[in-house]
Amino acid sequence: MVKSSIEDIKVRALSPAIGAEIMGVDLSQPIDDATKQKLLDIWHENLVILLRDQNLDEDSQVRFANAFGEPAKVSSGRSFSKKHPSVMLISNIRENGEAIGALPDGEMHFHTDQCHQPRPAKATILYAMEVPSKGGDTLFSNAYLAYETLPEHIRVKIEGRRALNAYEKDSTIRSEAYEKGASSWHPVVRTHPVTGRKGLYVNRLMTREIEGLPKAESDAILDFLFEHQEQQTFIYGHQWRPGDVLMWDNRCSLHARTDFSAGERRLMRRVTILGEAPA
Repeated sequence: MVKSSIEDIKVRALSPAIGAEIMGVDLSQPIDDATKQKLLDIWHENLVILLRDQNLDEDSQVRFANAFGEPAKVSSGRSFSKKHPSVMLISNIRENGEAIGALPDGEMHFHTDQCHQPRPAKATILYAMEVPSKGGDTLFSNAYLAYETLPEHIRVKIEGRRALNAYEKDSTIRSEAYEKGASSWHPVVRTHPVTGRKGLYVNRLMTREIEGLPKAESDAILDFLFEHQEQQTFIYGHQWRPGDVLMWDNRCSLHARTDFSAGERRLMRRVTILGEAPA
């Protein structure tokens, strides 16, 4: 195949709040510097990018990830690839009674990937191979808009504060062998290192408390922030098709998963890109 070029790229918005579909790029082939920069610009502007009808093996997906930073090694204690320690399978498919992938079943609250770690993922690249006929959608929320529309008294209260983000095995339906209690303190409001914009960096799945506030006040503010950032006006809901590739910016967006039938197969391949310590 002919390599993609910047002249081939077309873009359309996925929703008023977040997301853009990019057409004219074949990720199975290497991308040149101009195409890479164009994709970065679209990504930074839209937070989530979609490329449909892709045909990716592990090598091509990791190569694409490498164009934008260092792929992060899977931290779940499981190995999903003999060649690439950064590859994770997200799947409910079971062989001999064991799930072949991580995060197998059901819905999942809004979160940002690896926010319980000192250096969370800056990007996640998810490739769809098998999808259920209904459900298993991924919802994305714009953290910039969530912050920019906060009431002034809430902004003042959280300005300069940190929040504890913790992975707790029993806090959700997931059952992978993550280190129980792995946690990190990060700013409630983080500044994107490229765009300079501020975004709300807490989430319902893993944020536990706000530093320096009484528990009752911390809980009340977090409940307000969770409800605020999950407003439909900030959200794009993606219905997957096989061959879809989504890359999202964990520094300024949140994502969630809707429920789906355990009787239907869902198989995704994920690679994350290591980020910087939030500031």
